[in-house]
Amino acid sequence: MTEREVVRTIPVPTSVSAEAQQFLGAGFGMAEGAPSPAVNDLDGWRTLIEASNAGVAAMFDMRTAGKHPTVEVLTVGDVPVYAVTPEHWSSADDIGIYLDVHGGAFTMGYGDACRAMTKLTAEQTQMRTWGVDYRTPPEHRFPAALDDCVAVYRRLLDVEPPERIVVGGQSAGGNLAAALVLRARDDGLPLPAALVLLTPEVDLTESGDSFATMLGIDPVLTSSLADSIALYAGDHDLTDPYLSPLFGDFTGFPPTMLQAGTRDLFLSNAVRLHRAMRSAGVDAELHVFEAMPHGGFFGAPEDDELAWEVARFVRAHLTR
Repeated sequence: MTEREVVRTIPVPTSVSAEAQQFLGAGFGMAEGAPSPAVNDLDGWRTLIEASNAGVAAMFDMRTAGKHPTVEVLTVGDVPVYAVTPEHWSSADDIGIYLDVHGGAFTMGYGDACRAMTKLTAEQTQMRTWGVDYRTPPEHRFPAALDDCVAVYRRLLDVEPPERIVVGGQSAGGNLAAALVLRARDDGLPLPAALVLLTPEVDLTESGDSFATMLGIDPVLTSSLADSIALYAGDHDLTDPYLSPLFGDFTGFPPTMLQAGTRDLFLSNAVRLHRAMRSAGVDAELHVFEAMPHGGFFGAPEDDELAWEVARFVRAHLTR
């Protein structure tokens, strides 16, 4: 039997909460189902993306059920921005604004899904939060999404000083959040007080070890994002730091929190980026959660622990 033919049965660990065990045992498979359409099958992609968006919006709305944050829709140029204020927030809680860049494999997560994800971030951080509803493929490819994120950050600098701004993102949003800071620095803009990158897809070449070792073990990401990456990046060089921030220069970067899990397909992304940032002198924290797949357990106590860590990190680096 060759190495590629080895089959492993990975038991559900007892080292995590009952809710996390249930999630791992049930499976999830965000990427399971019909294969991705061909890159040039734009109608096929539109159908897949719309169905995925509806599911993401419903799932994240469930996680804020019973919460009633205030949601205002702003427009920066042509970019919609969901400005969310937590339900019990008051001026005494004001420590600045969290600029949230949603995930979604570079292709989904817009509209109602963006609104739902922004609401969850606002409630978890108890901060006023701006969610960027950036443009996505197939109509809008790189660098449209990054351009939108940078445009919203520029506008936010008119609202708050940089020492009261945090930029954060998860998965593809973590890629765009890191690329935003690279672009902001290169464009001579003041940088935010802190950066939060949750299981970020910062290497679009997907060259890290965990892309092989966690394949079939991560129950959320059950395959590479290669098809979505091809749709997003087109013919651009995937090692361009604005596409793969892992290959960037992190000189002068703000304090950064990175997170992944021991069953996360993107674990290598967080580990390698943490080392690269540390080598550049960045104050970078890496939090790796036991048995956690990509994106967390979607409601287990470990997710609350991660939210607490993000809130702690943010408050440690913001100026009232």
